[in-house]
Amino acid sequence: MKKVVSTQNAPGAIGPYSQAVSVNGMVYCSGQIPIDPATGDFVPGGIEEQTTQVLKNLSAVLDAAGSSIGNVVKTTVFLADMNDFAAMNEIYAGVFGDSKPARATVQAARLPRDARVEIECVALID
Repeated sequence: MKKVVSTQNAPGAIGPYSQAVSVNGMVYCSGQIPIDPATGDFVPGGIEEQTTQVLKNLSAVLDAAGSSIGNVVKTTVFLADMNDFAAMNEIYAGVFGDSKPARATVQAARLPRDARVEIECVALID
């Protein structure tokens, strides 16, 4: 049975989609951008700060679904500039640690609200 996942601890959807959907023990998270849910604005700073906020947002959505960063099996990282890859990757590696999901990273011509990074994921539910 499909269940819509929603939390106020991450930015609300800015279009006709859900923060995440869970089905059959899996949660499919929509892409998160670096919006601070408390202010509705992008976090100040560069790619490091944006990546940190994106992963905090994903973590909040996963938590609302009964999952966690440690249960992520697949991510897709969208970068506005592939030159940001090394800096993004350092933050990403620090968050995922030994729980390394499968991943694709692509450069996108433009991301929502001109974000520098967006990340979506699929995870197991506890």
